[in-house]
Amino acid sequence: MRRADDDARIGVITRTKPKTKRPSLYRVLLLNDDYTPMEFVVHVLERFFQKGREEATKIMLHVHQHGVGECGVYTFEVAETKVTQVMDFARKHQHPLQCVMEKK
Repeated sequence: MRRADDDARIGVITRTKPKTKRPSLYRVLLLNDDYTPMEFVVHVLERFFQKGREEATKIMLHVHQHGVGECGVYTFEVAETKVTQVMDFARKHQHPLQCVMEKK
C-alpha cells in the first residue's frame, strides 16, 4: 500500500517533440545581358548547376528570351555559394554575366 507522501513523488514524464523549421529556400537566377556568349552561359549551367547540355541550353534560351532564368532552388548557404562561384567565374573570364538569388 502506498503512503500519501509517495503520491507527491510520482510525476508524469511527457516527451515534447522539438519542432524543426524547414530552412527557407532561395532561387538562383541568371540575368540576361547583351555581351556574355550563349555557350559560356551553357557552360556555367553545366559546371555549377550540374545541368545536362540539353537542359542547360533550354535554361540559357529562356534567360535570353525572357531576361531571367532559374538555375535551381537551394538553402541560403548553398544558393549564396553558387551565386559567388558564378560571379567569380564570369569575372575571371571577363563576362558581365549576373547571377542573383531571391527567397522563394
